[in-house]
This record gives sequence, C-alpha cells and structure tokens, in this order.
Amino acid sequence: MNLRIVTPLSIVVDAQIDALRAEDASGSFGILSGHAPFLTALTVCIVSWKTDATERFCAVRSGMLSVIGDTVSIATREAVAGDDLATLDTEVLQRFQTDADAEKVDRNETVQLQLNAIRQMVTRLHGGADRGAFR
Repeated sequence: MNLRIVTPLSIVVDAQIDALRAEDASGSFGILSGHAPFLTALTVCIVSWKTDATERFCAVRSGMLSVIGDTVSIATREAVAGDDLATLDTEVLQRFQTDADAEKVDRNETVQLQLNAIRQMVTRLHGGADRGAFR
C-alpha cells in the first residue's frame, strides 16, 4: 500500500507500507492491503505503520484518513514524523492536544459572540421585545 500524510504546507510521509494503525473517535483501528474503501476523522494520535520489519510513527493533529484502492491518505493540519515513539507521545501529542483544546475554547467563545449579536438583531427587528427565538 502507499501511505501519504500531508499538511497544508508539505508532504510529511510518502511511503510504501505493509500495515497501518491509527485512531478515530471510536478507538484504534488497523488497515491492511486490500482494505475496503474507508473514510474517518482522526483524533490527535500517533499513526504507526510497518514496512518489512521496521515500524515508523507520525503524530497527527486530527485530520481525515481515507482508503481508496491501495492508497491510504491522511490530510491533517500538522504532523510530525519520527522514529522515537516516546518523544512523539509525550512532547508532540501534548502540544497538539493543548492546541486543539484552545481552539475549542476559541470556537465556543466565537459562537457565543455570534449568538449575542443575533439576539440583539432580533430584538431590534421586533421593536425591542425579545420574542424568545434565540433564548
């Protein structure tokens, strides 16, 4: 199989592999050659793959994984490939998770600001009376 891990700025991994392991919201899963077409949203995780007897790793900051034919493609915001699983696991995944958590807070704050603006607009359109559409 061919594995491609890409970010908006680069191709991080482009390799022939024998097997792959990754993680989505339902847990860890594996892919072997001949896998059925597949699409899933990855969590912040370590993607690992084997080529012959060598296991390689790449930390990914969420993203989409697809299997089409004999090609596994991962599109992610950020990825760091490496041979040292301990470093990827402790340093990189913690940074990715912290960044992802901060983004959730920012998104929630943005949604609240937008809802408040909509409430104010509805109130003005109805002559100052909030009729309960967005309570």
